Amino acid sequence: MFKHIDWLMICGYFKSYTICLVSLLTLYIVVDLFTNLDDFVSAHKSGLQVVVIRIVSYYGYRLPQFFDRLCEAIVLLSAMFTVAMMQRNNEQVPLLSAGVPTQRIVAPVVLCACIMMTLTVLNQELLIPRIGHKLMLARNDPGGEKEIGVHHAFDPNLVHIEGDTAIRRTMTIKNFRCLIPESLAGTLVHLIAAEARYIPGDQDDEPHRGKWELTGCRVQPPDVDNVPGILEARDERRFYLYTRSIDFDSVTRDPKWFMMASTRRLYQELQKPESTRLAAIAVMFHSRLTRPILGMILVFMGLGVILRDQNRNVIISAGLCLVLCAVFFAACYACKMLGDHEYLAPALAAWCPVLVFGPFAIVMFDAVHT
Repeated sequence: MFKHIDWLMICGYFKSYTICLVSLLTLYIVVDLFTNLDDFVSAHKSGLQVVVIRIVSYYGYRLPQFFDRLCEAIVLLSAMFTVAMMQRNNEQVPLLSAGVPTQRIVAPVVLCACIMMTLTVLNQELLIPRIGHKLMLARNDPGGEKEIGVHHAFDPNLVHIEGDTAIRRTMTIKNFRCLIPESLAGTLVHLIAAEARYIPGDQDDEPHRGKWELTGCRVQPPDVDNVPGILEARDERRFYLYTRSIDFDSVTRDPKWFMMASTRRLYQELQKPESTRLAAIAVMFHSRLTRPILGMILVFMGLGVILRDQNRNVIISAGLCLVLCAVFFAACYACKMLGDHEYLAPALAAWCPVLVFGPFAIVMFDAVHT
């Protein structure tokens, strides 16, 4: 059962968490805003009110993303401040004199850290994927009206698609090029269109099936008009191209789009033979599994640093925790880069920090004086 001191620790933790969260998010937004203020002003020349609305909208959508980036550090700092303030007010001494071990005293802090790490997972899996399309919009292009680059992509039937530039708002691609293999058309078909507009599939269509409306087309060989299930001629220079998995997003998305995808989506992407950057996606998939564990390992190491010397100044304890955070995240980032570039297997790259820091955290926390 929770004792009175436990409730005091829980309230102190959430108070510290709120202060750290608001402070870090505010600092992040202020620095980013003043660094990129010209982008907002140049994109909205109609008045101050429009600029303010766009700034609020832009950072409103990015708050979950900022929170996702800072969550482990916030969880650690909250635990550190809660325990440090308890030591500063000498609240730990009577409990130790009564025979209560230190690990039991800080158990509510560990429980609160677990709860907040669960909130981080929910934010990562449920909220960020839903607003991913908003996070892809640039500061100076809120309506998706500027031209962006286009990547090439393969459909599962080996139809190849590429283009020069695209516009998100109208879902159109300029200088659209398509290659239909001989296995589907009986001959190799090259199709070039001045413009292609993507039309998402209806609910009655097959799953993930949509079509591209192509205008200003040139086809080689010129006698090809239809390819069953793939290409349909409407008139002399207008065609419909049907694709199963290639949509507008798949050829225009950011190369790091998978960082905003859910773990389930990452798993589905890994099952596609035509997927690109499989190593980076695999590392991200395994990192999602290890992230809650790593967050708690960081908390245990931070508590171990603070509780080993109960007379240490709060500022010094905070500085040591920040150094610990820097070393920890540097090691995690190094393992991720090694996995992305295939120097390490994806599973090993994600689990290596757990294997290295996990025993170290257990030893540090167990060595705390009671």
